[in-house]
Amino acid sequence: MRPNSLTAVAALAAALLPLAVGAQTAQPQLWTHESYIEEITRTDSLDVNDPLKVFAFVLNSLPGGVHVYPTENYYYFRFLHNGTPYSGNIRIEVSDKEPTLHFAYYPTETPWHPEENAKEIVLGAAQGVTLEKKDRFLYRVAYQSKSVLFALNDLSKVKPPAGALGADERFIGPIFDDSGVRFFLIFNSRLKLFLYVLDETVKPTEELFPLKPGSRILLGKRTGFAYYRDHKLDRKILIGVFENNLLLNTYFDGPFDQLPDNFIEGDTLRDAILLVSPQLAGKIDRYGRALDRNIRYAIKPYLAYAELSDLNPVEACANKRQNNGRYYECFTAEKSGDANANKKRR
Repeated sequence: MRPNSLTAVAALAAALLPLAVGAQTAQPQLWTHESYIEEITRTDSLDVNDPLKVFAFVLNSLPGGVHVYPTENYYYFRFLHNGTPYSGNIRIEVSDKEPTLHFAYYPTETPWHPEENAKEIVLGAAQGVTLEKKDRFLYRVAYQSKSVLFALNDLSKVKPPAGALGADERFIGPIFDDSGVRFFLIFNSRLKLFLYVLDETVKPTEELFPLKPGSRILLGKRTGFAYYRDHKLDRKILIGVFENNLLLNTYFDGPFDQLPDNFIEGDTLRDAILLVSPQLAGKIDRYGRALDRNIRYAIKPYLAYAELSDLNPVEACANKRQNNGRYYECFTAEKSGDANANKKRR
């Protein structure tokens, strides 16, 4: 790359930097019912059965540069097509080989119409799409006459604060979830279990309230995420997400689908997974992806709760075991690698 090209890339990356921390405005953004009615009554001619036409529509609707917040590099979008809501994403999948560009979209799932009918495609030269790596956290995606720079979320300097890790724990990497909440992915090598610990080194994106007076369980007003205030260390452990959000694949289904892909050092993640599931030796790459099919090992220790009372056994276990060597097992309500979780990564 020529020096002037490097300068241009650096300048654009700097211009996108404010997006990484969220735009600061004096007033909140207003949404009106009027604009909603106008959108659902609009008629359009988009051919939603043609993935390339939908991709062109999405790419052409974006500005020249965007910021990808989630750490598995999903750039999410939504649109209404003749009154039907659609959801989807453009994803830059990093690997030890060449990165690949994935595109997916589907009618948005609801409790009364959960069918996905998703269209997914890997885009490349065969479709006339180019994916060019400009820098470690900067990629250019181009199709026809449109190109967009995708700035990935640089959390390379994010580490847990002193005292946030136990003696048997190791830090796998930082996570920026699609909910807008940041976590530290932690692995306990003695108990062979994963934990998601809330990153409280940044400004919170929601208010937490106690499950009941005196409870160590805290709930997020916006996300429904449930945390346990650890007895042993100054930290909050994710213990539950609202079940319907997991079933409907919303932004609030928990961080199992936003692993720290850009920050995994060597075989750290794979080694941890193999301690939990040794039968996967030779079957997964260092990101936990299956070598023979398009699925990924799901790290989902937290509970999917339908009622707030479903969280009570977690607290009862933790109170009983707080001085026990197996205390942290109280926070692994579901076995990591659950096949149901593997299906929900869009």
